[in-house]
Amino acid sequence: MTRFDAAEEAERRKLYAEAVTAHRKRSSPVTTIDVDPDSDTTETDGEFPPWIQVAGTEVVMDCTDAELERLKDLLGEYPEFRIEELESPEEAEGTNAVVSARSDANRIADFAERAFREVYELESDYRAWVTAV
Repeated sequence: MTRFDAAEEAERRKLYAEAVTAHRKRSSPVTTIDVDPDSDTTETDGEFPPWIQVAGTEVVMDCTDAELERLKDLLGEYPEFRIEELESPEEAEGTNAVVSARSDANRIADFAERAFREVYELESDYRAWVTAV
């Protein structure tokens, strides 16, 4: 990989696909995509911006109740993806969703882009960083 951030949709999809490919080639534990805090338009009240992790064939993300409902709607368009685990610790607000994603890097990149836009409702010009590969 030669770059680690992107702010346009086509560039972000390419970045995500490259990160997933590198993650798989290296057999690393995870690759993490973080939204730049300056691009965060979510209603998190100063909490951390959205992030998505890919760990092998799983996509992991934290969701509020409303975001989880939007995630479930989005998964209807990705029949090869399914929720494997939902965890809602008492001390945390929200749910950690583990989604099996037995697909290629481009399909996971497409899902990640759509999740940031549709689940987290980010603006079209949000900037994302790959912070772990």
